[in-house]
Amino acid sequence: MCFYNGIDINRAEHIKLLKIEKEIRQYKDLLHRPMQSGFAFGSWPVVKPLTGGKDIELVFMHWELIPFYIRTLAELEHFRKGGLNPKTGKKDPPRNTLNAIGEEMLEKVSYKQAALKRRCLVLSSGFYEWRHFTPPGTSKDIAYPYHIRVKDKEYFYMAGIWQPWTDQETGETIESFAIVTTAANELMATIHNRKKRMPLILPDELAWEWIQDGLSPKRIHEIAQYHFPADSMEAWTIRKDFRELDEPREREVYEELPAFSYTLT
Repeated sequence: MCFYNGIDINRAEHIKLLKIEKEIRQYKDLLHRPMQSGFAFGSWPVVKPLTGGKDIELVFMHWELIPFYIRTLAELEHFRKGGLNPKTGKKDPPRNTLNAIGEEMLEKVSYKQAALKRRCLVLSSGFYEWRHFTPPGTSKDIAYPYHIRVKDKEYFYMAGIWQPWTDQETGETIESFAIVTTAANELMATIHNRKKRMPLILPDELAWEWIQDGLSPKRIHEIAQYHFPADSMEAWTIRKDFRELDEPREREVYEELPAFSYTLT
């Protein structure tokens, strides 16, 4: 899944989607985040469609799609952490809505209406995932972190879905989102080798189509299964303490870790 994302736009003065450009100079300080954990439940830059998808705007949304049936911050905390439910007397499991499984979201009450009516694009310059490997001569499975990005792109688009949410106690309204995920391509299946998932990265043409009004459920489902080409991506191992570093993308070599086992065509 995609729980750690990064954005670092230094050169571009605009974000572009096909022929549309939006100036971002006023957001420069907010677009330098080499790594952010979704579990911080903070804001993130999202491209939101306007006028039915004919125009776009850059906004900052709460990363964690808050289901419509959550009424207060206290309920949201319980939703995240789980625990004894005072209404049912039963123990609820912890849940998170940082990601939405693309192949299943039209069947899930938490995601369906957002997937049908409120699709967006999540900005990224690179994301983070772990590869599990047991070094020879040991029995211990070790997680090796990677930084993954699209080649020669300062930023790219991940598919997202969004939903407004109002705290019924305070009246405050925010916009919240989830990153849509799909089955891993060859590169990501090697890295994310347990769950074999990846964010739904879209080329500009599909990104544009994703935010248009009136997409049928069938077409939404088709786009949600798109596999971004592995040969257009690159990845490298990073330090295991990357979440504590000012520069989390710093390369780290692990001699015991074999090179990628897939072949690009």
